[in-house]
Amino acid sequence: MRWVILDRDGVINEDSATYIKSPEEWIPISGSLEAIAELNRNGYHIAVLTNQAGVARGLIDLATLEHIHAKMRKQIEEHGGRIDAIFFCPHAPEDGCRCRKPQTGLYEQFANQYNVDLDGIPAIGDSLRDIQAAQSVGAEAILVETGNGKKTLKRNPKLDVPTFVNLHEAVQYILFTQG
Repeated sequence: MRWVILDRDGVINEDSATYIKSPEEWIPISGSLEAIAELNRNGYHIAVLTNQAGVARGLIDLATLEHIHAKMRKQIEEHGGRIDAIFFCPHAPEDGCRCRKPQTGLYEQFANQYNVDLDGIPAIGDSLRDIQAAQSVGAEAILVETGNGKKTLKRNPKLDVPTFVNLHEAVQYILFTQG
């Protein structure tokens, strides 16, 4: 099976400095749902690996997070796509867990559950921690300029990873380079 790993906030949907706390606040980035469907049509499975510190901060409970993910899945399905797996870290940065990116725990959980070799798998994110986690496990880190992507580039001008305006452009790169 061929996989693509996606961060959620800032890659698939609009990000928020105050967290996405309800299904109503989950708003897809233009073209992202279609991009996921295009990956699926070309034989790719999609895993979402996402930090969700709002859970640890008491801003959102697990049931609401599941409702947000259900909305995301439904909207993607309406565009002919699907998400095959979602892994999330419910901890705050100060908790020191292994699953919060840039740590590699979410990647390890995904790889173990689906028996996947992470070497070279495209992993698309919008922040330095997404890039660092992907590189730490040998995945092909790809940055998008949506969400925190432009800030990430400005703060890390020597970041040497493929960078694209949005998920749609990143998907075109994956399809061109990996078929």
